[in-house]
Amino acid sequence: MRKYLLPTVLLSTALAGALFSTAAAAQSMNANQFHKRATTLMKKGPMAVFSRGEIKALMTEGQAAGKRSRELRLAAVKAGGSPRYCPPEGPQKMNSDDFMKRLSAIPPAERTKIDMTEATTRILAAKFPCAG
Repeated sequence: MRKYLLPTVLLSTALAGALFSTAAAAQSMNANQFHKRATTLMKKGPMAVFSRGEIKALMTEGQAAGKRSRELRLAAVKAGGSPRYCPPEGPQKMNSDDFMKRLSAIPPAERTKIDMTEATTRILAAKFPCAG
């Protein structure tokens, strides 16, 4: 069993919103800020439960990024263009460890220049590449 299951569950909830959320909110941080804040939260271990404000901020950011990334994909398909990622039908899941690993793979200098919508789109494009 994981040593820090609770913060992982909390962060998983925040990051799950980044995938396929329908909630709307304005984005306010770049991908590097999100990465740093999520990493800091994970390092708190079980004490992360007391960081409700931070959890809420990350969830809001992740949900907005997921929603916008999905909207951009659907708009590309509707316009007859090629979407940047092609998930299979039905609900998709990515745990927080996988999401953070993929976010960490984006170089920090690049993360500072992109918002979470772009980071989420890149992560989803790597996970769900389009055929051809």
